[in-house]
Amino acid sequence: MPLTHKLLALTVICVWALNLIVIKLGIAEIPPMLMSALRFTLVAALLCPALRITRDQIKGVLLVSLTFGTLHFGLLFAALADSEAGTSAVIIQLGAPIATLLACLVLREPLGKVRLAGLLVSVAGIGVLAIGPTLPPPLSLFLLLVSATGWAVTNLIVKELRGVRPMTMMGWSSLFAIPQILLMSWIFESDRWWMVGTAGWHGWFCVAYSAIGSSIVGYGIWYWLLQRHSINAVVPYSMLNPLLTVLFGIVLIGDDPSPMKIVGALIMVAGVALILRRPRNLPDPTLPDTA
Repeated sequence: MPLTHKLLALTVICVWALNLIVIKLGIAEIPPMLMSALRFTLVAALLCPALRITRDQIKGVLLVSLTFGTLHFGLLFAALADSEAGTSAVIIQLGAPIATLLACLVLREPLGKVRLAGLLVSVAGIGVLAIGPTLPPPLSLFLLLVSATGWAVTNLIVKELRGVRPMTMMGWSSLFAIPQILLMSWIFESDRWWMVGTAGWHGWFCVAYSAIGSSIVGYGIWYWLLQRHSINAVVPYSMLNPLLTVLFGIVLIGDDPSPMKIVGALIMVAGVALILRRPRNLPDPTLPDTA
């Protein structure tokens, strides 16, 4: 890629890495699942009026709203309430190994020695994180693993779904995800809905940044790059996402600079990089996991 396109890719990764930091600050003022619903409301309001889907596409988009909207983002926001942003970003990377296993089991894709090695290295990275002091508590860890699985399942759905443009998918899946996440928020957070009325600029900036910056602008640039360059030229930049999130978390919000976390993050990223190398028919890894 030309230098300007490389800089665009790096900019998007920085935007996505900062997204978890911003969310971490925002959920101190607005309950996490309610904030996720507000974020999807803004995305849908900005995109849906200008985009259309057909009846044949609704089923696939509804599935994506469940797996990517509710399970991935809804549970990710909830997990961040009791876990570090950097550590969460590393654990979410398990979505790639999970997607690989699902592709082997569901789509009958070959695993191969390189991808098997990547799986083992990724698990080793989680083991290193478990030794360190920043591993989330059991409930948050469970939510992060389900969130990563939701992202992985979404990859399989998107791989089989034809004729839906990325922005159309984003807008309408956001719209369909709103009632799902609001229901979850009402069940688990309704006693804190009053916080919306007292939320400061951190809370509302999080909603705007996550919807406009991370989702619409970030995805827009990312898919623009993918239309002009090969996946192998663009996707490796996403490997910087968890490392930058760890760095931003330490510098900006005082996350624990544990050496074990840094080592675990590096091992995890190395494993995911191996998984994404070959074969090329791996379920599309271009659906970022922290957008």
